[in-house]
Amino acid sequence: MGSKAFTTARRMTAMVALTAAIACTPIIRNHGYMPPAEDLSLIAVGVDTRLTVAATVGPPTSGGVLDQSGFYYVYSKFRHVGAMAPVETERQVLAISFDDAGVVRNIERFGLQDGNVIVLSRRVTDNGVRDSTFIRQLLGSIGRVNAGDFLGEG
Repeated sequence: MGSKAFTTARRMTAMVALTAAIACTPIIRNHGYMPPAEDLSLIAVGVDTRLTVAATVGPPTSGGVLDQSGFYYVYSKFRHVGAMAPVETERQVLAISFDDAGVVRNIERFGLQDGNVIVLSRRVTDNGVRDSTFIRQLLGSIGRVNAGDFLGEG
């Protein structure tokens, strides 16, 4: 009976160790799309247009704010380990800019090392209204009451 309990304990220990190993195995997730280098080599600066670029390498991940701005292809790789927050391990941005006629002007590639951390600030316009409760507004009106307003004079 002792050896059966020992075998059960070994199995349980093995199961716990296996579960812990699986839980700590990193999971790699890919996001976005980056055109292959072979397809990019087919694009000629000064020759190709928006339509030919989209036909050659596919539609962009995103476009610029304006209709006439560039195409942007963005690819990221994230590493997830257990319950920890995902970490971006790789980022590639391909920017294809066009001139006013819609012809390719430049092709640039940026990596994670080229990125800058941008601190976002929230700009709020003051509306001049104080945060006042009903009681504060009621008590604040004492002394500003004109008796003539109640009597219809004025």
